[in-house]
Amino acid sequence: MAVKSTKTTKRKTAAKKPAASRTAPAKKPAASRTAPAKKPAASRTAPAKKPAASRKAAAKKPKGRTRGYHMGAVDTVISVEDVTRQVEAIAEEVKVSQLDKLVKGEPYLSIDNLRSGYGKMQILHDLNLRVGRQQSLCLIGPNGAGKSTILHSIFGFNNIFSGSISVGPKGDKRDVTAPSPNQKLKEAGIAYILQDKSVFPSMTVEENLWMGGFLMDEPAQAKQAAERVFDKYPRLAARRRHQAKVLSGGERRLLEISRALVMEPEILLVDEPSIGLEPRFIDMVFEILHDLQHVEGKTIVMVEQNAKKGLEFADIGYVLVSGVVAIAGEGNKLLKNPEVGRLFLGG
Repeated sequence: MAVKSTKTTKRKTAAKKPAASRTAPAKKPAASRTAPAKKPAASRTAPAKKPAASRKAAAKKPKGRTRGYHMGAVDTVISVEDVTRQVEAIAEEVKVSQLDKLVKGEPYLSIDNLRSGYGKMQILHDLNLRVGRQQSLCLIGPNGAGKSTILHSIFGFNNIFSGSISVGPKGDKRDVTAPSPNQKLKEAGIAYILQDKSVFPSMTVEENLWMGGFLMDEPAQAKQAAERVFDKYPRLAARRRHQAKVLSGGERRLLEISRALVMEPEILLVDEPSIGLEPRFIDMVFEILHDLQHVEGKTIVMVEQNAKKGLEFADIGYVLVSGVVAIAGEGNKLLKNPEVGRLFLGG
């Protein structure tokens, strides 16, 4: 009986705890419970107020004003549809005789009444184009105007429904409307320089250049042509064993242009040469193209999203809209055209 009394006492002792021990975790000092809910008046209101000088500076900023990528400022940002409508409103009736007058000498590349597109969709509508030998032409316009479609049509990348494309001097014109891209490159001397990221990244610079001569009769010819490119561009020669993927953006663009030169073409179709490049590399690329035109005598047809840079470079400029030529003129004169400036030059 004495043992049972001891166990009962222990159970009662374990079941009962001092009141302070049971309630202490549930209670906090008044200051601790209320502190997180309250902040000093200055702390609560500070984020909502700005210094008077800051408010005045913000109020003076012009509304709806943003920087354009043509190194100018534009007062408003308008949609592609709005640009298209406004270009259509200022479009001129551009006659073939007017295009002929822009050519120095006689046309070397001619497009007559071209209708072309993709699948059954027609993009170009009776389009005419003229550019002389050793001249440059820049195509500008809103997205969907048909700029790249012209390059695709010349090189054979899309469907041609009617019209003609010819290359060569007067008396020795060659119809290149129907031939394949391979035939145009090898036999007609037309090369296409694609938009950014067309190199083979896991191949070396040297191997990329060899690929430019894939239509040559012997591999040795491609290697000889690659050596001529390296002689012309020491920057590439210094990286000949490097994989293309480690090159800078400007070096990759130089490689793309150089690869097109391996087949020694007469006409270069250049699609967006400045796309994705830093300003210093943009200048480098246009210097290379200037050299190819004025030193090596290449004829260049270019699509360029940086309209200011493209028109500064080119002898001739076309403004396209909805698959037709809306305005045509000398490049430097289009730069001074107030409507062209307002819509495409950021000012």
